[in-house]
Amino acid sequence: MHGYPSKLAVYKITASKYWQVRCWVAGRTHKRSTKTTSLPIAQRFARWFYEDLLVKQLAPQAAVQTAASATKHQLTFGALAAQVYADEQARVERGEFGAGSLRMFRNRLDAQVLPRFGMMLANNIDYAALQEFSRTLSVKYSTTTVSHYLIVVRKVLAHAVRIGQLEQLPEFPKIKIKAASRGAFTPTEYWQLLRAARALRGQKHPNSKQDLRKRIKQCYNDHTMSPDIAWAIGFMVNSFIRPGDLTKIRHRHIELVRGSTNTYLRLTLPETKLHTAPIVTLYPAVRIYQQIVQHQAQHNRAKPNDYIFLPDITNRNYALTVLSFMFNWVLQHTGLKLNPHGHPRSLYSLRHSAITFRLLYGQGIDLVTLARNARTSVEVINNHYASTVTGEQNIAMLQSRRTHTT
Repeated sequence: MHGYPSKLAVYKITASKYWQVRCWVAGRTHKRSTKTTSLPIAQRFARWFYEDLLVKQLAPQAAVQTAASATKHQLTFGALAAQVYADEQARVERGEFGAGSLRMFRNRLDAQVLPRFGMMLANNIDYAALQEFSRTLSVKYSTTTVSHYLIVVRKVLAHAVRIGQLEQLPEFPKIKIKAASRGAFTPTEYWQLLRAARALRGQKHPNSKQDLRKRIKQCYNDHTMSPDIAWAIGFMVNSFIRPGDLTKIRHRHIELVRGSTNTYLRLTLPETKLHTAPIVTLYPAVRIYQQIVQHQAQHNRAKPNDYIFLPDITNRNYALTVLSFMFNWVLQHTGLKLNPHGHPRSLYSLRHSAITFRLLYGQGIDLVTLARNARTSVEVINNHYASTVTGEQNIAMLQSRRTHTT
């Protein structure tokens, strides 16, 4: 594997269908089954396995060594990263760091950071190395993503400074962030999506099964359009939830509230980015949920612990892949994949639309209430959602006049 020593090997044996990992550390060979038939997943497991061994063998030495002897037992960047990851896991357990943020940290380490810096010593990572790293990433990723990768590197090197493995942080390249809108839909486009998703229900994807397997590994339901995608589109726009919530929400998370003037759903979802407060929906989400319950009850899938969307898929990460795939199918069908500025749209654009619609059409809505209900901050609303609201869209408010009473 690129960036790792040859003593770390991923291989197969005839007695098992799973990939195995072997590594020579501290004078002996360590072996482990990866419990997967996927080579990419096995390689990721091998990196975790190797880093964990380094931490167990070398971290105690690093903790007791003096400043004078620090250079005798230098840890690799990969070993330092494993220590940081363990610290972040502890923060998650204490409720100080989001589990989703930890997964993103791990994914970025595995995708680009460790293959580049894993076997390097911290004091060999200078401005030139970081500049070359950011230049390489810029070919493939946006400025925002490049910046996030550099944040991961900085976090590991800052840890190296704290434990005496590095004298001071190197200078980091300055990345000018070019903010791109998530690509909210207009109300007309939203209705186009709903009509298209309903019209495509039960139809087979125009591409062949072989072509589809290259993109989504499996073919869900004989690659036909599920009714769940139309429900997911409407539910997201009327509930402010994130795409990841679609695959976590179960019937037990939903409570139908019938008030004297308002009827809505109260969603008590698992924690998202350290937010745990319930979400209240708009009324259309009530009707959508009732349709889902009626449909799922016919297949005995409306019990409290059953998932709302694609409940027959046990792998919820794959369920999100299927939902994203079907939504892209709808986008391509309607010609709405790109917004007017050429930015691609995704499931997240539905959340963007939900918040934007409230800013435009919600009577007397205040940002604090909206932010809390959408499990985000006023700053994020201002920077990423309100920034797309134009004067023309609120023309009535701009042209309104105060009335004076005597």
